[in-house]
Amino acid sequence: MSDGLDEYILRHIDAEGNYLHALWRDTQLRLAYGQMASGHLQGRMLKMLVRMIRPRRLLELGTFSGYSALSMAEGLEDGAELHTVEVFDELEDFLRQWIGGSPWADRIHLHIGDALDIVPRMDMVWDMVFVDADKRHYADYYRMLMPRIRPGGYLIADNTLWYGHVLEQHPRESDLQTRGIQAFNDMVAADPHVEKVILPLRDGLTVIRKKES
Repeated sequence: MSDGLDEYILRHIDAEGNYLHALWRDTQLRLAYGQMASGHLQGRMLKMLVRMIRPRRLLELGTFSGYSALSMAEGLEDGAELHTVEVFDELEDFLRQWIGGSPWADRIHLHIGDALDIVPRMDMVWDMVFVDADKRHYADYYRMLMPRIRPGGYLIADNTLWYGHVLEQHPRESDLQTRGIQAFNDMVAADPHVEKVILPLRDGLTVIRKKES
């Protein structure tokens, strides 16, 4: 997508709001790999998906700077809750500052640690899950999450086109992230218990619906 077309889109969708814009700027200034934050377009898309799905319990794997969590929390109905899991404890102070100071703080529960350890201990059934964590473990997350998503619920996975590397037939053995995304995409494509579509938004966003029967 050209810069001009990208700017056109941003001018013709909902504004991200002052708080999220300030978080985006602080993310770029203070954190390494600031481009990993969802940003304006994807943030508005995530909020819209939350509005459409109307989850009461929403789980996020991979909080990073909190931009996607706050975008989704903005779309939640009263009484709904979002649990977000971040593996890097060095981000905790940054996250608690921005989440705690937001208008949606009472809807968000932050967990620091490995999602593969934390989520099973939570013993919850989810209406919607957003996965944007370690690409090497996407298939592991899928196996863990699908039994914990209610029938008719959704799993949304980010970065599923992985800069086009998913087209590589023989990625290097050391390229575990590409291999992880490819394994995940193949697993989802072959799963008869879900409906799925890949949206070419940013780096690929896969929307998966768990069938009700």
